Amino acid sequence: MALNNLNYPLDFKFKITTLASDFNITDRNGNYVAYVRQKMFKLKEDVIVFNDESKTKELFRIQANQWIDFNASYSIKDAIGKNFGRLARKGMRSIWKSTYNVLDEADQQKFTITEDNAWVKFFDGMVGELPIIGMFTGYFLNPSYTVKGMDGKEYFKLKKMPSMFGRRFQLDRLIDIDDEDESLVVLSLLMMVLLERARG
Repeated sequence: MALNNLNYPLDFKFKITTLASDFNITDRNGNYVAYVRQKMFKLKEDVIVFNDESKTKELFRIQANQWIDFNASYSIKDAIGKNFGRLARKGMRSIWKSTYNVLDEADQQKFTITEDNAWVKFFDGMVGELPIIGMFTGYFLNPSYTVKGMDGKEYFKLKKMPSMFGRRFQLDRLIDIDDEDESLVVLSLLMMVLLERARG
């Protein structure tokens, strides 16, 4: 199973009506790609990717491999338990500038996701603490992330879009990519978005 024939850009839009970190992924025509639900009150992250908001069909499951720490990694499996790969956060380096490695089912690194400008998050954190002004940081302090292959080429760009509650992200594919690799990267990015939002 893979997320095939995707029409970019993809929109990641968080729901603000639920306590959980739920969000929809739609394509450029507004068609559903997936509905992402993070299970609440878990000591380890547990994320389920459904076909749509009805949650009738589970497509993928992403789970933390160890207790929350600086070097956590997240296994990605399809609905029947087939291993797709994993997302691994690069420890101390990620405190300043978020960096993640994307590994395939054989645990070989295929891609790196890097935050483009660490200062954006820094100022967002500072200004976000200010009364009233902090409510509007989502309109002008928006980080972006680039996905690079081991060949050094840039494959994807993920951007946080202007919004009051930081609830919308947009993903663009820059060059063609193998279907399975594409699914692995999109799934890794949706997990990364949850992690980055949790960090503020």
